[in-house]
Amino acid sequence: MDARMKIIIAGAGKIGHSVATLLSKEGHDVSVIDRDPETIRHLSNALDVICVEGSATNPETLLEAGAATADLLMAATEQDEVNMVCGISARKLGTKHVIARVRDPEYLHQTEFLREALGLSVLVNPEYECAKEISRILRFPSAVRVDAFSKGSVEIIEYWVRPGGKLDGMQLKLLPQQFEAKVLISLVERGGKALIPNGDFVLRAGDKLSITGTSNELRRFFIATGLYKKPVRQVLVMGGGRIAVYLVRMLQDSGMHVTVIDENQERCDQLCDLIPKADIICGDATRSDVLLETGLAGADAFVALTGDDGDNIITSMYARACQVGKIVTKVNREHFTDMLEGFGMECIVSPKALVSQQLARYVRAMSNSLGSSMETLYRLTDGQVEALEFKVREDAACVGVPLRELKLKPNILICALIRGTHSIIPDGSTRILPGDHAVIVTAAGRLTDIDDMVEERR
Repeated sequence: MDARMKIIIAGAGKIGHSVATLLSKEGHDVSVIDRDPETIRHLSNALDVICVEGSATNPETLLEAGAATADLLMAATEQDEVNMVCGISARKLGTKHVIARVRDPEYLHQTEFLREALGLSVLVNPEYECAKEISRILRFPSAVRVDAFSKGSVEIIEYWVRPGGKLDGMQLKLLPQQFEAKVLISLVERGGKALIPNGDFVLRAGDKLSITGTSNELRRFFIATGLYKKPVRQVLVMGGGRIAVYLVRMLQDSGMHVTVIDENQERCDQLCDLIPKADIICGDATRSDVLLETGLAGADAFVALTGDDGDNIITSMYARACQVGKIVTKVNREHFTDMLEGFGMECIVSPKALVSQQLARYVRAMSNSLGSSMETLYRLTDGQVEALEFKVREDAACVGVPLRELKLKPNILICALIRGTHSIIPDGSTRILPGDHAVIVTAAGRLTDIDDMVEERR
């Protein structure tokens, strides 16, 4: 079922390094191409991958990396055009599938054309994916993270249990009658460990919950628990890069008013053309007086998006001290996440982590020789747990069996079904039907196909 794949990564920057780390851990044969000898030396010492020094657009370099027989190449250099040329060359040399990182907003509306014209399997845009993640969080400000399945039909949101709150000390089987909302707590992170709970599980302050449901039911749940935060209307964004441009457009489509601060005058002039309906302020947002003059105290949300992790973290902490309701912080170094959560900085986003997740989903689906039905994959609790969405085939082992009778492997939970336009939080009598989209949370290792969750066929 699960095949070892030969994968080439062109470009060993933040994204390339992150993807190489992930795919080598998943057991694939990974080769990495980069022009910089120091980068290649460091990567060779750090990871169990083959390293090739040279240009990703040079056919000889690609052949040396194994492009003639590769299953997949990901072009992740800093330049969009180099990535596209690299992808075309690899396809000509025999690589079966090609993924190219394309970041320029001008290419966003040409995605399908570029894929077909250049013969690329997938185009990935880290900044656009990051903007989508932040947009979901700001549209549901009660959560610290929002993962969407089946185009938003069902969501898994993360939330911390507060000391003395209604959830502190509550047994899970009492939730439905207490709050009258059709949601399911599908995962609890406690003391750094991921737990898939049963009905007897008792919540404690400090637990991080993953809660599954539709947007309406999740909203009803948070209102009933007294944890619902008012919708975000005024957003202050620090940093005017590509992520900011994508994000502002998304937030404005949702009816939010956005102010962007950037210290580069030339970039501010560009932003006035790119996002004309936003307020653009030229100034140093690491200064408290600039933030206050720009309206930080009156903002519903603050988003730190500069390229400097330190600036993003410090200004986010200042925004928290000013009691801004929702704060989102972009960091490139993922190991900061645990430290920041300890200081109450809950909403952390990382572009490279999002792209690694997206690529892992694609590779996992490819590696199944039977043709995986996987459609979505999210990594939770530092990769200890995965939330996956599968489209159910007619011959799947789970079809037609009441869930209480389905012999699932340990540490697996079916937390939602999407059937046509209806979303179902299942109970023991629910039966999975062909064509359903099943959302599964697992701490039992990698699943490549929906049948992998079943211990024995009925």
